[in-house]
Amino acid sequence: MSIDTATGKTAQAELSTERVYDIFSAIARKYELFNAVSSMGFYKRWLARMIKCAPLTAESDLLDIAGGTGDVSFTAARMKKPRHIQLTDLVPEMLEIAKEHERRGAGAGVAIDFDIVDAQDIPYADKSYDVVTMAYGIRNMPDREKALGEIHRVLKRGGSLVCLEFSTPTNRAMRLFYRFYLKYMIPFWGGLLTGDKKGFVYLRDSIEAFPNQVSFAAMLEAAGFEQVQWVNCSGGIAAIHTGIKPA
Repeated sequence: MSIDTATGKTAQAELSTERVYDIFSAIARKYELFNAVSSMGFYKRWLARMIKCAPLTAESDLLDIAGGTGDVSFTAARMKKPRHIQLTDLVPEMLEIAKEHERRGAGAGVAIDFDIVDAQDIPYADKSYDVVTMAYGIRNMPDREKALGEIHRVLKRGGSLVCLEFSTPTNRAMRLFYRFYLKYMIPFWGGLLTGDKKGFVYLRDSIEAFPNQVSFAAMLEAAGFEQVQWVNCSGGIAAIHTGIKPA
């Protein structure tokens, strides 16, 4: 089922896909700066924790979905040094920045390839990858069930999905603060740093519309993943969900 990712309501997929493409192609050069400032530096800690959850070895083939400018891939390369990383994103402008980082040595010697990919239609063979990572990607996909099905398809049997996404704080006071921050500060920082306040109003809306930890775990189970669990980051502002394709 396709939805409007800003509201969670049923809508044509093109509405969200075109909007996401337009927003991220426009802000690509300022995307990393926004992440650093708006998260007060926490996003680097979340990425490191995400990769700690990923069962990567020196023999692993890693597929990074919605990899953007390469934060997840390069963190995995530094921390775990898998055999190969396929870094993908829907937006070519984001991947161009990732390629620049890789040329400057961000890949830590790991073989990394780049490809423009819509996660709802992954152009790779069944059972190709040991691990799939995805950070802040599934929230922007209008047909999430299809995307999760595609990820499940390309994973090897016993392979793992590791997904970092904004979520719902568990503490009521934290939830109130977080809603205030989303409503006012995310558009403020986005407008100040990138000049695209409207794009960050969408970011706020998409976070608020995204399922909480329990509901997203249920989506993973419905897609065929087993041993689904999650770890909250910063009190649940973000959560790392993991699931395994049955062996």
